[in-house]
Amino acid sequence: MEAVKEIPYGMADFTSVREQNRYYVDKTMYIPLLESQANYLILIRPRRFGKSLLLSMLRAYYDLSQKERFQQLFGDLWIGQNPTSLQGTYQILYLDFSKIGGSIDELPEKFDAYSAVQLDDFLNRYREYYTDEFISRFNAAKKGLDKLHILDAEARRLGYPLYLIIDEYDNFTNVILNEHGNEIYHAITHASGFYRDAFKNYKGMFDRIFMIGVSPVTLDDLTSGFNIGWNISTNPLFNQMLGFSEEDVRQMFRYYEEAGHLQGDIEEMIQEMKPWYDNYCFARQSLNDSKMFNCDMVLYYLRNRIQLGQSPEQMIDPNTRTDYNKMKRLIQLDRLDGDRKGVIRQIAEEGKILTNLFNSFSADQITKQEIFPSLLFYYGMLTIIGTRGNLTVLGIPNTNVRKQYYEYILEEYQKQHYINLTEVEILFSDMAFDGQWEPALTFIANAYKNNSSVRSSIEGERNIQGFFTAYLSVNAYYLTTPEVELNHGFCDMFLMPDLQRYKEVAHSYILELKYLPQEKFEAQAENQWKEAISQIHNYAESPKVRLLCQGTQLHCIIMQFRGWELVRMEEV
Repeated sequence: MEAVKEIPYGMADFTSVREQNRYYVDKTMYIPLLESQANYLILIRPRRFGKSLLLSMLRAYYDLSQKERFQQLFGDLWIGQNPTSLQGTYQILYLDFSKIGGSIDELPEKFDAYSAVQLDDFLNRYREYYTDEFISRFNAAKKGLDKLHILDAEARRLGYPLYLIIDEYDNFTNVILNEHGNEIYHAITHASGFYRDAFKNYKGMFDRIFMIGVSPVTLDDLTSGFNIGWNISTNPLFNQMLGFSEEDVRQMFRYYEEAGHLQGDIEEMIQEMKPWYDNYCFARQSLNDSKMFNCDMVLYYLRNRIQLGQSPEQMIDPNTRTDYNKMKRLIQLDRLDGDRKGVIRQIAEEGKILTNLFNSFSADQITKQEIFPSLLFYYGMLTIIGTRGNLTVLGIPNTNVRKQYYEYILEEYQKQHYINLTEVEILFSDMAFDGQWEPALTFIANAYKNNSSVRSSIEGERNIQGFFTAYLSVNAYYLTTPEVELNHGFCDMFLMPDLQRYKEVAHSYILELKYLPQEKFEAQAENQWKEAISQIHNYAESPKVRLLCQGTQLHCIIMQFRGWELVRMEEV
């Protein structure tokens, strides 16, 4: 009897996954589709979506030196029953640009040295196909570029097809852009820059090239050096090639349930994960298809379920903290101008933005307000949720990402007026377990009044709602959702209890936040309050609310502000 497959959490090497009897979500059915595209392909996806594992699988499939291991590695997968004629026909050069580091002055040398090492490894794998004279000549060359030219000439003479696979093609260039600025970045990607020259050499040498990264910035700046690449990032054929579909997740969980390793209701587990890890869509034409889960997050959850018999205490994998910090640096969140800060606030408050989705853009364009949503899309901070004519509706995909927006806004507020968040969390526990909502909401309202950065912003309900949402995001007991549609209207905020993780939560909340400027308050306050009562009662009568409350006691709270000050707050 076959041993139960282990969870491949954190693994990016396909051969190791297969040899070590790890669970593999089959993506090999995309191989013929990839072959039907252009020979030079570029794919952009967010971090933690299985990019490196996909490349490793393609290496194992096409590698001439692995040809005899095809049945061992692929026999029980889709492609094992449907191999293409190109299986095991290529000599493959693999490059991972995240391995290249060093000071800015050392980069050309480091880049060439890394290329030389990888080319030496290439020759070791395929040395039986080359003469001793060639091997001697190849080894005598010290520079990577020289080795590349020598290999190019010999492979052409002998008719050997070559395949170049590049992982994180944009890694160190994005770091340069962020840490050293556009001038240094421009020097290596334009004119006679070493990075641009490398790609000019690649395009004439390899029969096939597949590059993967997280940002299209470098791609656009390399256009003149690499102008034959076919970008499949938003092609609907490949929308589900990375990440897990809901059915992928269900099949994997059933496998471990049938093996006796997973206890509990699988459908409940999926419903628990969906708000946190699901809802990614990478093509406008795929809106009606199954949305995609972040695969690393699913494996993190599954590992906790199997090892501890329960959901993880933190639904967000702590190991992704490094990814978030890296993403913040690349997006340059610490250097946002007013326009781009406005984009962040709009997205955090409304959950979506209507925009053009740009397939690529140069480094000097990323500070433009109209480009910024597309940058957030490629980093996984937004996903496609709809269309309006030629425009695309980009939205926050899930709670995991939503918390990142709120964390950024919270950091901005905390810089201006520090609040002890532990104290706030204690108040939130009283709110969730005992229904004592007034101290928590009063605390946030006072913080809003005392925060000087708020006074420099435009007053209004959006301003108040953004502030409250940022601080309510600290509340672990609720999925805080602004602008929920209820009975053909949109409530300002719904606090949906997270009963999957905290079964003792007994209370849920609809918050309606109302604002009037100082000069209009006396004349309009009473009518506004009556309208708010009518609105919130209408929301509460929605059948959807009963489902969202999940049996908890619902509280309908209206908060009315005069300028920055809370004047009236009641449960109605």
